Amino acid sequence: MNFNLEKIPERTQSPRSYGITMVTDKGLSLQDTRDFLSGAAPYVDMVKLAFGTAYVTPNLDQKIKIYQEHNIPVYFGGLLLEAFIIRNQFDDYLRIIKDYGINYMEVSDGSLTIPHAEKCGYIEKLAKLGTVLSEIGSKDKDREHITPPYKWIELMKAEMEAGSSYLIAEARETGNVGLYRDSGEVREGLVQEILTKIPSEKIIWETPRKDQQLYFLELVGCNVNLGNISSKEVIALEAMRVGLRGDSFQFYLND
Repeated sequence: MNFNLEKIPERTQSPRSYGITMVTDKGLSLQDTRDFLSGAAPYVDMVKLAFGTAYVTPNLDQKIKIYQEHNIPVYFGGLLLEAFIIRNQFDDYLRIIKDYGINYMEVSDGSLTIPHAEKCGYIEKLAKLGTVLSEIGSKDKDREHITPPYKWIELMKAEMEAGSSYLIAEARETGNVGLYRDSGEVREGLVQEILTKIPSEKIIWETPRKDQQLYFLELVGCNVNLGNISSKEVIALEAMRVGLRGDSFQFYLND
């Protein structure tokens, strides 16, 4: 750090296995990507090329190489895998991740209805090729069929057993589905019940909003895994993690 301050919590060091900040890239240009990493690279642990943007991103191979040169894992959004699956092109997806040197993969079922056993089958196959992140909670966008906490836990356990290294607790970029109510308020009972059964180090909580980030920092601590972070907010989040933002200022002063 640039100077000494007492009572600053200890952050995990890169490469981190937890305390992760996962950033969503919705279409940064090559120069934007370089500029972003010039200031934030030490605090970026994973980058997701959001939803299906990889298909339409110019100079995709060059962008991926920029992230890889900074030793930052980059992966395609889960929706892209769903797009390949629904077209019966899973083998094509496997070739593409190999061609681009991608060894992190997201498995989701937010846009495509996939039987859970089949989803676990994809996780198992992809886990042989690298690190799998599987997403839970996308179905809770249908407010008439909210998934109860015991079911979240059941799905999470099954996906870890299938080979997922991390479980992504869904919020989408809007922050009002899955973990959250329509207002963006955290479903606290759900979160607390999940944490009684699933190790927090294995969960990446999608938190596109500052109040959501703050909730999980206060609940779990500075080394909670947070995802769907904007590239513009990485430094601000890191400051909030260690108690150097107004909302988190008092977190560690009494430790």
